[in-house]
Amino acid sequence: MAGTGGSGGPIGAGALAGGVRSKVAPSVDFDHSCSDSVEYLTLNFGPFETVHRWRRLPPCDEFVGARRSKHTVVAYKDAIYVFGGDNGKTMLNDLLRFDVKDCSWCRAFTTGTPPAPRYHHSAVVYGSSMFVFGGYTGDIYSNSNLKNKNDLFEYKFATGQWTEWKIEGRLPVARSAHGATVYSDKLWIFAGYDGNARLNDMWTISLQDRELTCWEEVAQSGEIPPSCCNFPVAVCRDKMFVFSGQSGAKITNNLFQFEFKDKTWTRIPTEHLLRGSPPPPQRRYGHTMVAFDRHLYVFGGAADNTLPNELHCYDVDFQTWEVVQPSSDSEVGGAEVPERAAASEEAPSLASEERGGFKKSRDVFGLDFGTTTAKQPSPPASELPSGRLFHAAAVISDAMYIFGGTVDNNIRSGEMYRFQKEECVQGHVAIVTARSRWLRRKIVQARERLAQKLEEEAALAPKEAPGMAVGGARPPLLHVAIREAEARPFEVLMQFLYTDKIKYPRKGHVEDVLLIMDVYKLALSFQLCRLEQLCRQYIEASVDLQNVLVVCESAARLQLGQLKEHCLNFVVKESHFNQVIMMKEFERLSSPLIVEIVRRKQQPPPRAPSDQPVDIGTSLIQDMKAYLEGAGAEFCDITLLLDGHPRPAHKAILAARSSYFEAMFRSFMPEDGQVNISIGEMVPSRQAFESMLRYIYYGEVNMPPEDSLYLFAAPYYYGFYNNRLQAYCKQNLEMNVTVQNVLQILEAADKTQALDMKRHCLHIIVHQFTKVSKLPTLRSLSQQLLLDIIDSLASHISDKQCAELGADI
Repeated sequence: MAGTGGSGGPIGAGALAGGVRSKVAPSVDFDHSCSDSVEYLTLNFGPFETVHRWRRLPPCDEFVGARRSKHTVVAYKDAIYVFGGDNGKTMLNDLLRFDVKDCSWCRAFTTGTPPAPRYHHSAVVYGSSMFVFGGYTGDIYSNSNLKNKNDLFEYKFATGQWTEWKIEGRLPVARSAHGATVYSDKLWIFAGYDGNARLNDMWTISLQDRELTCWEEVAQSGEIPPSCCNFPVAVCRDKMFVFSGQSGAKITNNLFQFEFKDKTWTRIPTEHLLRGSPPPPQRRYGHTMVAFDRHLYVFGGAADNTLPNELHCYDVDFQTWEVVQPSSDSEVGGAEVPERAAASEEAPSLASEERGGFKKSRDVFGLDFGTTTAKQPSPPASELPSGRLFHAAAVISDAMYIFGGTVDNNIRSGEMYRFQKEECVQGHVAIVTARSRWLRRKIVQARERLAQKLEEEAALAPKEAPGMAVGGARPPLLHVAIREAEARPFEVLMQFLYTDKIKYPRKGHVEDVLLIMDVYKLALSFQLCRLEQLCRQYIEASVDLQNVLVVCESAARLQLGQLKEHCLNFVVKESHFNQVIMMKEFERLSSPLIVEIVRRKQQPPPRAPSDQPVDIGTSLIQDMKAYLEGAGAEFCDITLLLDGHPRPAHKAILAARSSYFEAMFRSFMPEDGQVNISIGEMVPSRQAFESMLRYIYYGEVNMPPEDSLYLFAAPYYYGFYNNRLQAYCKQNLEMNVTVQNVLQILEAADKTQALDMKRHCLHIIVHQFTKVSKLPTLRSLSQQLLLDIIDSLASHISDKQCAELGADI
């Protein structure tokens, strides 16, 4: 489909059920064995492609805040907060706010006494507060009063209040260029620089109650990293990771992981030559590292006197590194041209902060709805940040944001960049909007944004020369971000939208059951009742003793009440209960779930009979029928002209069923977007044309016999992908010619030169002429057809029949 309409042709091999009316029933058969009457389309979505996209966002204006490095950033709700750092001349203690939705900068509201100006401090988020610890303070311009700090400040986002925590007892050594993170309601501080030496000690403090808390030094064990500074830390899979940094005169590229439970360090080997895996990043310092799901992303830093700008990714589960390749529309972004720093950079650090409570990032799915032919060249949509060090990074939802830092020639930056990992799939507006109201709303919103953008660009661009083709240019593809879904479950959901069924994985396997549970969650969110039923029946049929606890816990986490009830009832059955509670998995269940199981066993809830009918939603056939009858009018992108009468339609569906339309939309699309309809030399009746559209959209072949005559040659002319319509037309004509319609069929057979059918009609007219002669339509026949009837009468009626006929008349 061009632009916001549909697709120019078939892509892949998919199926659209048709020709069989769906019965409304309280359940949906999830076996889905294909029958001979299922109608196939050469139409499909996808494939899914991973796109890594950088985008340069508005930089921070000088009147809001200075360009800087050695600062910190944290993420809270839909905003990035920047604190401190230095601008090359002075240390800073201002607090800036960047709204990621509006892409706007401002100064954050503050009250109270903020921390003294500083850099190489750390900042983390816990609850609704930001906590700033340590750093380097003083006057760097006059080189006076320079010292490290070990103070702890809290900034409350709701009120803007700064408060210093006064902690009694033993304190960590004052430091800067250290690492910090939040885990299990505690702030964890590791290593850094105290002004004389680099450190590798670790301290922790509870952030729950400032009145009762105190600093505790952590007794570390295992392969403790060497003393270091200028490194980032990140938490992933309940472990803290430290990568590279300055260790005295030596800079390494070691990766260490810290187990919070047993306080043990492990160095992860990076000698991958024997395994054939990509090597780790170069040794470096002043870089950032954040966690997305099971991955760690490392960017920037100073590596052997260079400032690389590759993005490195470490897979925690598989212990492998790779360089993330940006999307093809990414271009290297030049640095800003800010003023040069007055002082040289010192060895210092930024701790890459992880958002408090951040556990899992959901992929963003760009649904680029549009043509499947070659894309038109478009301006670059993203830029890579240039190499830099002492910048800062944070995560919001599905994206990593990088701000500031020191770029070439000791220049401070005020740039903001966003990195997103997207799973993109091309689909067809006509199919997706017909099946899902939720996705339809998203697509309408995306179309409105695109239209507004094009209007703004058109207002700024020079006017086109008059006489430009209206239908020749292809509108840009729509990009629809689906933030509520992950790749695999969304792929199953798309499969359902296109085929009305899903390919069920192996029955009973935990991973596959959990996948369908994620699909079920999406079906609830997207209000796809039919898909809900398919998923529920599969999951309930797959629950067994081996997976019931995992499925139950997942159902509780996803807030899938009906599935959770099914699992609880399964567990408390007499034949299951003793076996289940003796399993190791039972010991690891959350306490509330264990309590619920025990109570359910002691006192099962009464079953409440429900007389409410189960809504199984609409089928693919029903949705496509509704679209043809007007529900999809706003997404029509082609006009079919039948004897001058316009009939809006959808390219994607026409091209999926007809090689004639597919070739037209690919190669010789009319400039005005209008197609004249004929079948050979004949223009079908409007009634017959509507019958053909019903067949194209949802496989309907029930039609009056006279329509069948018009459409008998349609599969040849339009290149339908099977001969089902033609076979039905032939059968319909043979079985349904009656005295009442024989004259209409005779007329249609004459126009289509269907000689066999014309002879069959004349035969019926001859033998039923007494009745046929009384039909008013006989007088409206052409002179030639009347002569054909008389000739047939003369050839087939005997003298006796002729006398009887005369007597009747």
